Amino acid sequence: MRPQLPDTVAAVAGAVTEATPAFAGIADDKFTRDVHTAVQVALDRFLDLVGTGEPALPPRFREVFVGLGAAEAREDRGPEALLAALRMAARLLLRTASRSLARLRPVEPEELIDLSDAVSAYIAELAAASTDGYALQLREQAGEGDRRRHLAELLLRGDGLPSAVESAAARIGWADLDAVVPVLLPPDQARDARFRFGPDGLVIERGRDAVLLLRSGARAVRVHLAEAFAGRSVVVGPELGWPQVPAAVRLAELAGGLVGPAPGPVFVDDHLVALTLRGEQRALAVLTERRLAPLSQLRPAQRENLLGTLYAWLRHWGSRAEVATELFVHPQTVSYRLKRLRELYGDDLDDPAARFELLVVLTGQLATSIRKASGTSA
Repeated sequence: MRPQLPDTVAAVAGAVTEATPAFAGIADDKFTRDVHTAVQVALDRFLDLVGTGEPALPPRFREVFVGLGAAEAREDRGPEALLAALRMAARLLLRTASRSLARLRPVEPEELIDLSDAVSAYIAELAAASTDGYALQLREQAGEGDRRRHLAELLLRGDGLPSAVESAAARIGWADLDAVVPVLLPPDQARDARFRFGPDGLVIERGRDAVLLLRSGARAVRVHLAEAFAGRSVVVGPELGWPQVPAAVRLAELAGGLVGPAPGPVFVDDHLVALTLRGEQRALAVLTERRLAPLSQLRPAQRENLLGTLYAWLRHWGSRAEVATELFVHPQTVSYRLKRLRELYGDDLDDPAARFELLVVLTGQLATSIRKASGTSA
């Protein structure tokens, strides 16, 4: 068989793939290479065993077929396809070996029986290694699933100690967990989301819906989520620090109830003002953080001066004179502050929606300040 081995490997790899329905439709270069490698290793090892008393599969050979079985489990295919492929390979191996032997001399029936027994025993070893790999991967996935479910429950409850959450996150590869984006899904989309977002998302089913928790990153940005969930009725919550996941999920639930069924993803960020005007303090807190973020690096005195100027400017429709009168400052001071605000906010100061959000936020800030001052006086 040695001289014809390259052609034999290619023929067996092709025949095994084509004759196994579960494999025939896989258009993947890596899968093709893996099958070719496995056939090459199997045939090489079979020929090396002839006339020896060595074990069929020493560790380094066995690992190839353990890996094949594990790959089938990772791809969510049952072991049946792989076992069927091995049976097909056994028939091809026996046929090729018999023909190669017959080219040399007449073959006795007993020799063919011995050869058949040898091929059957060898393929049984390959099948055993593959099923071991499949079972090991299933056990690993079950453990990984438990770890991921544990972290999802900790985040959704919001009552876990930081050390416990960070430890649970590290066990699934989420080191340095920072912010999280929740997505509310219909229950029938849970499995697809689990597959689609893989290691970047946790999916937990709650009966009436499912929640996908995405760690902050490229796959959690709005443009990606809009594309991933195009045409799907989901609600995307705001990106908040992991301790605020329960609040983010609650805002997603409220936004979903506010908007109702939609032909595409609903983003809570688009409805924070509506939720705030309905008295939802968590929405106001998120909106405040977003809208005042450009001022976060300023010194407290600078920040207060700019906030007061911005609030007066919004209420007086941009009249510098009226702003100056209200704040008891020179109009040039107002101009200077407005220039600084434009550097920080850019075109948002010309966007009616952004200006309204700023007015809502600053009104809320003023109401909070009045309440605090009243409490101090009392």
